[in-house]
Amino acid sequence: MKVLVTGASGFIGSALCDALLARGDSVVGLTRDPQKARGTNPSVVWHAWQPNLERPLAEAFEGVDGVVNLLGERIDQRWTDEAKRRIVESRRVATHNLVQGIAGLESRPRVMVSQAAIGYYGNRGEAIVDESAAPGEGFDAEVVQEWEKAAHEVENSDVRLVVVRTGHVLDPRGGLLGRMLTPFKLGVGGPLAGGDQYMSWIHIDDEVGILLWALDEEKVTGTVNATAPNPVTNRELSKALGRALGRPAVLPVPGLTLDLMFGKEFGAVLRGGQRVVPRRAQDLGYRFKFTEVDAALDDLF
Repeated sequence: MKVLVTGASGFIGSALCDALLARGDSVVGLTRDPQKARGTNPSVVWHAWQPNLERPLAEAFEGVDGVVNLLGERIDQRWTDEAKRRIVESRRVATHNLVQGIAGLESRPRVMVSQAAIGYYGNRGEAIVDESAAPGEGFDAEVVQEWEKAAHEVENSDVRLVVVRTGHVLDPRGGLLGRMLTPFKLGVGGPLAGGDQYMSWIHIDDEVGILLWALDEEKVTGTVNATAPNPVTNRELSKALGRALGRPAVLPVPGLTLDLMFGKEFGAVLRGGQRVVPRRAQDLGYRFKFTEVDAALDDLF
């Protein structure tokens, strides 16, 4: 199989490219800086692309069977007006340009797997939500709705689409866990803002596994949640990380500190959460490697 990956140099994208190459697939990566990207993974064929300004060149799609779209500026930052604009445009405009590039091809890929996020559901407290739940409220939910709307344009080109709403990916190289590591290793980690909010997590191996499964399985269409079957609260995640590292996890981070670090709007998101289950992924046959957070963290460390 030949697969084109956007966001191929990110921590999820890098892991996906490694997995594709390991199983014998060919990988094409789209990047703003091909020379820099070749230094990180010379086995990927890199093409230049300015995602917010243009469609990808047709030559990048030559012989491509599937596309995985992982583009998007990190959302865990202070939400200034300019940051919000970048966060939205890096998803909506870039995905639209990608889809328009596919639409203009004479020979199109069979499938596109497009990243989304469980922020779609907004703050749901203790309620259990699956893929059938309505979108939530707030900027994070609005961003994902725009992102998914752009991805669905590819269906007009008769391309099978899978939208993957990803939770908190557990990988020491990035994401939530990457940010948590330093204070926890120093013995000063602990739950955020009381720790009662649910955090729907997924091991990096299962995140990559679901992306590969969505590429390969013709029966998989529509939206699937990429979260482990057993979400935990922030307090439970903190305790599990402390156990995995052999460090205490008892120093809480007050909500006021989150507001000072990230601003009140994103601070409110961190105090909320979603208790998300991967009902469609399981119903369609995906088998998780890691269903319990302790086993996932033990594996990573």
